[in-house]
Amino acid sequence: MKKIALIYMGGTFGCIGEPLNPMPANDLIPKLKKILPHHLNIECFIAPVIKDSSACTPSDWLKLIQFIQKFQLQNFQHFVIIHGTDTLSYAGAILAQCLGQSAYVVLTGSQYPLLTVDAQNTREFTDALENLNFALDSVMHVPVGVYLAFHHQLIHAQTALKRHTTDLNAFTGILAQNSISYIEHVLIVKDSHIEKAKQFNCQNWMLQPSDPSALLFNLKNLLSHPPSCLILQGFGTGNISTNTEIIDILQKLKEKNCPVILTTQVPFGSIDQRYAISQWIQTSKILVSNTLSHADLYAKSLKMYLKYDTVDQWIEHWND
Repeated sequence: MKKIALIYMGGTFGCIGEPLNPMPANDLIPKLKKILPHHLNIECFIAPVIKDSSACTPSDWLKLIQFIQKFQLQNFQHFVIIHGTDTLSYAGAILAQCLGQSAYVVLTGSQYPLLTVDAQNTREFTDALENLNFALDSVMHVPVGVYLAFHHQLIHAQTALKRHTTDLNAFTGILAQNSISYIEHVLIVKDSHIEKAKQFNCQNWMLQPSDPSALLFNLKNLLSHPPSCLILQGFGTGNISTNTEIIDILQKLKEKNCPVILTTQVPFGSIDQRYAISQWIQTSKILVSNTLSHADLYAKSLKMYLKYDTVDQWIEHWND
């Protein structure tokens, strides 16, 4: 029988008490084992990092990927990850970018804890058990890849977006039965990647309706200490009102080894430069997002940062 590695990484799922606090993972796992379906061959593991998902960093997710890749060498190919919902879309996108189609991975979490306040029983009203069982069932039947299982929906992890803060139906995205462009290149995570990720400074600017002089002012302030990369979220299909001074500053950021990436603040749909306002992109040679969600663009930027040291390398390999 195929083995499933069930990996617990924290989140609301494992909280108890009033107010809610994380239950120690070593105490939760025995209780979790008692409610798992008997017809599946499941082994439970504690992730290398247990924390509130809003505090997760790229290094934490890379440690999880490294953890998974070690289990792949032990003939595990099916993985279910229990994770907090705040950054679940980012976790899923980074796993998808790094693991590609090398394993069967389903992430899940919950809006309500699994256990009662005193941790003695499962709650009467909770989505935790339902989401977990759905994830465990899904991982045995999906095509190879990375997915998010939540409220009866199985979503491609690259496309997942948290759409509601408290609703049980918290996530949206492209459903698993629809095809997407899969990640072809796997990143074998090394300790050096985890260390380098600690320095990853991705700035993401959602532009607001304002005079171009405001954007120019902000960009000039960035020149003295440029980030690892700058993402500009334009309007509609990625439209931004620019002038020669703005384009010049963007070139100077590139010269300081800061990749500039254009995307849209609209959650779904692709970038489109058919409008005259976007003609500057053709000559400025900034990068244009070819990803499937905001989290996916963040994940791809992280992967590029880990693999390549210069802007020219980013440009050369952006469409690989």
